[in-house]
Amino acid sequence: MSDLDIEQYRITDEPYYEAQEDEVELYDAAYNARLPVMIKGPTGCGKSRFIEHMAWKLGKPLITVACNEDMTASDLVGRYLLDANGTRWVDGPLTTAARIGAICYLDEIVEARQDTTVVIHPLTDHRRQLPLDKKGEMIDAHEDFQLVISYNPGYQSLMKDLKQSTKQRFSALEFDYPTNSVEASIVAKEGDISDDIANKLVKIAVTARNLKGHGLDEGISTRLLVYAANLMNKGITEKSACRMALVRPITDDSDIRDTLDHAIDSVFA
Repeated sequence: MSDLDIEQYRITDEPYYEAQEDEVELYDAAYNARLPVMIKGPTGCGKSRFIEHMAWKLGKPLITVACNEDMTASDLVGRYLLDANGTRWVDGPLTTAARIGAICYLDEIVEARQDTTVVIHPLTDHRRQLPLDKKGEMIDAHEDFQLVISYNPGYQSLMKDLKQSTKQRFSALEFDYPTNSVEASIVAKEGDISDDIANKLVKIAVTARNLKGHGLDEGISTRLLVYAANLMNKGITEKSACRMALVRPITDDSDIRDTLDHAIDSVFA
């Protein structure tokens, strides 16, 4: 792969990220030791943004894979394709990352089938190798390669969890929603709204998160707060923006919906 091709995976503009604790320093150390990293945390709390920020900070290319239940090992590693000249091998994203020394980020890894995730094992120990069985090739990962996975441990069933044999190949960082003040700062910056409106949005989010396990599977994410701010910036009223971005996406339960709608009316009275 040429340098020009590699450049397509670099992040040129700094992704905005507000550190919560010492996660930047911890990840930096893990990368310098070339340790694989597992990022755990609820939906929309900033896991992907953090990885984008770290890839930018380290100046490394980033290849992101959104995992899903239909993803096969070939989707990650590569496959032979038929064209006018016969068959040719095309690397998958994991293989590409291992060859060029990119950070490979497997987002929501538990959505992939367990027989698919097994292919990452040789890359996560002292071997740092990726066997391409169909091609008969063994790739030694580039010295800059790192594997990062993420998942939401609070939203997994017994059928959708990582095996211990996979978990214990990773170092791990645990994320949660930011403190109220930090989250308000993020929403104000990302949503281009006043501090006052940002604080009110966070107050609504806190109300919803307190309902998790009591009618809600997930609380309102920081991402949704930014969506609400985006709607307000397009001329939508505060209450309508909150209902559309914060409440309707997360619940179909009329009682929960009414509770959150009432909270919105109170906050934006």
